[in-house]
Amino acid sequence: MKRIASTIASLAAASLLASSPAAFAQQSGLVNVDIKNVANNIAQNLKVDVSQIPVTVQVPVDVAATVCGVAANVLGTQAAAGNATCTATSTNTALNQVVQSQIKKG
Repeated sequence: MKRIASTIASLAAASLLASSPAAFAQQSGLVNVDIKNVANNIAQNLKVDVSQIPVTVQVPVDVAATVCGVAANVLGTQAAAGNATCTATSTNTALNQVVQSQIKKG
């Protein structure tokens, strides 16, 4: 009986692991966001020179939807197809953090 329970548990774990990459891939779609319109605001928020701010960054769909004013489902569909882009009309903490991370990477 223990052997059957162990086998079932192993199969369940294997099934979960096999399906998780697909679920993860759907959630990890990135959007190329043009941030030149908000570069001055981001530079002020990060206390850096605007010349250090990149023209575009890749951010998760939810961040892009917020800063670009585009529906998340639209960007999600584009991200799944590998061609999601938008132009930021505002900034937020999440976008600032992505930009700061990119600046640090150089």
